[in-house]
Amino acid sequence: MSSLADPNPANDSRRLASAAAKRKLDDYAPTASDDDDFAADLLSIRMRKDELFSVQHPAFAPASSSSSGRVPWPLTHSPLPPARLAFASRLQFFVRMISEGKTLVFQANSSDTVQSIHDRIQVITGIPVSEQRLIYRGKQLQCEKSLAECAIQNDAGLHLVGRMRSTGHPQAWQIIDDMISLVCRLCKGETVPYALKTIKTRISEYLSMTPKDDGDPATGHLQIFMSSSAPAALVMLYISSIRGNKECADDSIRHFLDSCINELPKSLRSRCAPIVLEFCKLLRRSSSDDSLYLSCRSSLGSMLELIKVSWIVEHTESVKRAISIPEIFPFVSELADRLSKDLELSLYSSASVGTWSDVLDFTMFLRPLRTAIAGHKGFKHPISLPLKKKHHDVLMCTEEVELLYQIFEEMVQKMIKCLIGIEERLSAKVGGEIDIAHPGWSRYLTILKELNAISKLYLGSEERFWTILSTRKRALCMLVVRYAKRNDDHKWLLEHKDIMDFESRRHLVMMMFPEVKEDFEEQHEMLIDRSQLLSESFEYIANAEAESLHGGIFMEFKNEEATGPGVLREWFVLVCQAIFNQENPLFVACPNDRRRFYPNPASTVEPLHLKYFNFSGRMIGLALMHKVQVGIVLDRVFFLQLGGYSISLEDIRDADPYMYNSCKKILEMDAEFIDSDALGLTFVREVEELGLRRVVELCDGGKGMVVNSKNRNDYVDLLIKHRFVTSISQQVAHFAQGFGDILSDLRLQKFFFQSLELEDIDQMLHGSENDISVEDWKAHTEYNGYKASDPQIVWFWKIVGEMSPQQKKNILFFWTSVKYLPVEGFRGLASRLYIYKSTEHLSRLPSSHTCFYRLCFPPYASMAIMQQRLSIIAQEHVGCSFGTW
Repeated sequence: MSSLADPNPANDSRRLASAAAKRKLDDYAPTASDDDDFAADLLSIRMRKDELFSVQHPAFAPASSSSSGRVPWPLTHSPLPPARLAFASRLQFFVRMISEGKTLVFQANSSDTVQSIHDRIQVITGIPVSEQRLIYRGKQLQCEKSLAECAIQNDAGLHLVGRMRSTGHPQAWQIIDDMISLVCRLCKGETVPYALKTIKTRISEYLSMTPKDDGDPATGHLQIFMSSSAPAALVMLYISSIRGNKECADDSIRHFLDSCINELPKSLRSRCAPIVLEFCKLLRRSSSDDSLYLSCRSSLGSMLELIKVSWIVEHTESVKRAISIPEIFPFVSELADRLSKDLELSLYSSASVGTWSDVLDFTMFLRPLRTAIAGHKGFKHPISLPLKKKHHDVLMCTEEVELLYQIFEEMVQKMIKCLIGIEERLSAKVGGEIDIAHPGWSRYLTILKELNAISKLYLGSEERFWTILSTRKRALCMLVVRYAKRNDDHKWLLEHKDIMDFESRRHLVMMMFPEVKEDFEEQHEMLIDRSQLLSESFEYIANAEAESLHGGIFMEFKNEEATGPGVLREWFVLVCQAIFNQENPLFVACPNDRRRFYPNPASTVEPLHLKYFNFSGRMIGLALMHKVQVGIVLDRVFFLQLGGYSISLEDIRDADPYMYNSCKKILEMDAEFIDSDALGLTFVREVEELGLRRVVELCDGGKGMVVNSKNRNDYVDLLIKHRFVTSISQQVAHFAQGFGDILSDLRLQKFFFQSLELEDIDQMLHGSENDISVEDWKAHTEYNGYKASDPQIVWFWKIVGEMSPQQKKNILFFWTSVKYLPVEGFRGLASRLYIYKSTEHLSRLPSSHTCFYRLCFPPYASMAIMQQRLSIIAQEHVGCSFGTW
């Protein structure tokens, strides 16, 4: 198997196989044995196609087959001009057996009687003449009349209706036959009033008659469109050189596609896939860049999600929903070629990588192909290449399996070059040389996602694929942050979170939250009394419908003018600090890190403790959703359980240092010493609840099980499990439920935490650990009414620079309602900061508009006066409710 990193450019097998795949798409009609009913049916259908295509486009004439035991396709017959039809002594015409869905081909003299045709039908089918009726142009033919007297023309189509057997869909046959007759008239140059409207009406009537149950009646009904050669007729009209025909056919075929997708139920939509596949095969012969072909290809791709892709189709009397891999693969090969060329071009120009249609079609055709390959029991999965000879001898489609891997290899190499190009541009951007914006980059993530999916099929390919991407980490992370969209599937990236940085992981998990809406009418409104902050906030949030919290929050403190985002940020910080306050029994702070918390096993002293844990989960989720750093972080034992992970000894180091050290000593003790029972340990644990101590068995019969050198690992595991899992399982579950309520999908709750490192959630909830940099602060501040050189601005920064870290935090909180800066510092805030010159009296204190990060103060007369004013607002208890908006 060739290496991803070292492809062989001299190997022509990829190109040869690709050409073979394209030939498969161009190879319109299969052949079959004479005694095969399906072959006879297909042959008669093909004859109708020959009739249609011989009119306008010789490129569509079918190739003959001379293989032994095969039925050769007949030569095409150009219809005679109307003026010469009367003189023709020899006729060829078609008799469609409605009850069987087959078409018989007859040759006869124009003087032959209708009775003679009935006799020949009886010989072929066994249907008694007395039970036959021949219909032509809506009228039954009289037996005693000649074909000339009945005005039977060369290549005419007759219907055979049996009295004993009848089709289940006679009206549908008639509708489609009328449509085809109209198309043939247009192709012959006749002027037909309201032709387009009539064709579209017939298509709508035909589809509206489709039986609504997804069974044989629906299949038989839709089969009529294929058996009557309607796709060939419409494509014949599309390639016609007669003025107006192309536009008429284009509109009609698009009407069929739209009607299938928009008007039929999903279950029936899939039955139209073989018809759309037929359109694709016919149209592609003209041009693979034809706009109508591209529309048909996209429609087929969307239908593939609803059908089963098999290794080979079993041809029976009714069309199955399955489409074979050989029918799907040519589209994959075609699209891969297009995208590969575009990737190559994107290295040297700013051209876009394909159209979104090409990229989306590539994913739609690949998905069922991968599913079919992965589900094939003939291979050992993942597949080891090259395939052994026995696979080629026994299994179908081995060529496609090998060719798909070659497509994967080639596109990976192209993507590597593209990622290197991105990194070169990023490096140049640092020097200020060029703008890194590039329209083609928006396609890269989608292509990489599909390559990742293909890699899972082949042994060793997934590991090598991600090893390669890890060497291009900088480019990958840039693509994620800039181009990953909210509605995309990001699971494939987050499953490999280790090769991404914090910024890209944060970007992806934040899209698991609903987008915060600014529409006031959709926001959840709250009016909170500061003196009842926790209890009233609990009532508003815990009792709200989860959906109502997705639209955003509008909150206001009672008897205060300030409203808006600044007040909301303040509320988040204050409520979270109250929830985790150690005077409340909900959470326990870690002895080694007082910022970290995990659920308190003794929280049952609060009757509503489980509802409060649900409320706490909602509050943390909302804080993350609104990008507010609240200064609270979760302990490792809590974080791991939210992600569905088990807890090990090393994980409890911060939560319970005493238990950690004790367990560590037990595991490291000399075996003889612990076997002597000197410690007197059994599989029990003492628990204190409401001031009372009780003994709990860690397992059945734990009181009688002595800890020794052989079972001490089990003892430590059970001790940790009881202390940090069993005793707080309900609290964790309710917190997780509340957190999940805030996500776009509750089922993402565990995956959210699995997608992050503990350090990531620390930075998202707590923010920067660094002291506030005054220089960074100044660099992100602008002025209105003041200039940077004004004495008041110079004094301000000098005073702030000499403040303590806590005073700086208080000033920032007063100014912005941001108590904890994002990990990026001031660059991570939603806006730049502003200092405004106010017209207030010089005796007034500074004020702020926290929503707009705006600080206002008058032009104080001296630095001493300004320092006295700033020292007041730098006090923590003052830094609240000064904001106006």
